[in-house]
Amino acid sequence: MPIGSAVHDRTLALCKSLNYREWSGFFSVSAYEAHHEHEYAAIRTSAALIDISPLYKYLITGKEATGFVNRLITRDATKLAVGQVAYTTWCDEDGKVIDDGTVSRLGDDRYRWTAADPNLRWFQGNAGGFDVTIRDVSEEVGALALQGPTSADVLRQVADVDIDALKYFRVTSGAIRNVSVDVSRTGYTGDLGYEIWMPWEDAGRVWDALVDHSQDYLVRPAGMLALDVARIEAGLLLTEVDFFGSRKALISSQRYSPFEMGLDRLVSLDKSEFVGQAALRNERLAGPPRRIVGLEIDWPAIEVLFEAVGLPPEPPIVASREAVPVYSGREQIGKLTSMVWSPVLKKLIALATVHRNYSASGTKILIEFTVQAVRHKVEAVVVPTPFFSPSRKTATPPATAGSS
Repeated sequence: MPIGSAVHDRTLALCKSLNYREWSGFFSVSAYEAHHEHEYAAIRTSAALIDISPLYKYLITGKEATGFVNRLITRDATKLAVGQVAYTTWCDEDGKVIDDGTVSRLGDDRYRWTAADPNLRWFQGNAGGFDVTIRDVSEEVGALALQGPTSADVLRQVADVDIDALKYFRVTSGAIRNVSVDVSRTGYTGDLGYEIWMPWEDAGRVWDALVDHSQDYLVRPAGMLALDVARIEAGLLLTEVDFFGSRKALISSQRYSPFEMGLDRLVSLDKSEFVGQAALRNERLAGPPRRIVGLEIDWPAIEVLFEAVGLPPEPPIVASREAVPVYSGREQIGKLTSMVWSPVLKKLIALATVHRNYSASGTKILIEFTVQAVRHKVEAVVVPTPFFSPSRKTATPPATAGSS
C-alpha cells in the first residue's frame, strides 16, 4: 500500500480526480482534473509544480567521494565542478545500464545522487577501499519540480537565490520562506525549469510559497500524465517502459547499454577505470546492435484509417506505454515503446528501439497501429531527438514573462 509523499496533504486537497498511481511506494498524482491537458499546458506556457519527492536520493560524502562516484558512473566525475549537475548512467560489468539519474556536486567531497530505483546495496557493494559514507536520504529530502516558461519569474519572487545567474545543469543554495533549499536548473520536461530540494518536513511550506503565486504566474500543480507527454517531446527515456535496468530485466533483450539508448555522450571511455568500461569499449568498436530513436508517424495516414470505419480520428493524448512492433516491409526490426500526440508540435511522435541498420535519421519504417481491433502498418520516419527543445531551456539569464 503506497504512503503519502512529502506534500501529500497538499496534493490530496487539490486532486479533484483522485487519480493517483504508485511511485516508489508513494502516492503520486496522475492528473489533478478529469484530464491532464491544462497541466500539460502549464508546462509549456506558464509553470507547473510537480511533486518528485518519491525519487531515490543518496548523499555521498568523504575525502574519496569523487573517486567513488567516478568509479561507478559512465561520465567523468573529476570534471564536475562544485555546483554542477550531471545526468548520467551507471552500468554492470557487462556494460548494461543499471539505472540513470543525476549527480550533483554540492561540495568538494559531497554529492547528491538521484535514481529511479533503489541502489543503496549496489553502492555499498562497490565502496570497498574508498573512504566514503553513503546515506539513503530518500525520506529526508523532499523535492519539487517547477517547470515552464514562467518558472524563473516565480522563483525570482519567492526564493533567496540568484536565479538569473543559475546556469543550465547547475545547482545553488538559498532559502524559500526561511526554509533552506538547493535549487537546480534541471528537470524532466525539456523546458525551462528547476528542481527544489529541501528537508522532507518543510516541503509543504515551500509548496505553499510557490502556489501562492499561482494567479500571478499561472502556477498549476501537474501530475504524471502531463509529465509523460512532456518527457516524450523532450526525447527522455523512462525506465521499465523504454528500457529496463539490468537488475530488473527478466530477459537479455530488456537490458540496454548507454550506446543502445542513444546516450553515447554520457560515456567517457578515456577516464580512469569504471564498472562496465571494458564491455563498453568493445561495444563502441563493434557498434551497438540496436538504437533507441525518435519517430514521427504519418498522422494523415492514420486519419484515413479512422475515416474508413466511419470514426473521427482519435489522437493518443495520453502517452502509450505499450510496446508495438516496428517493421521494414514484413521484417520486424524493433519495437515502439512510447507514443503520444504532441500538442505543441501537432505531430504524432514516438520513441522506439530499432536495429542499427534502420537507426539513421531520415530512415522510413513502418509501425503497427490498431483501429477497431484491426492491425495496420503506418509509415514513420526516424528523426533526431529531442523533438522539442526551446531556447529558453538553457538561456542565461532566463527571460521574464512576456519577453521574447
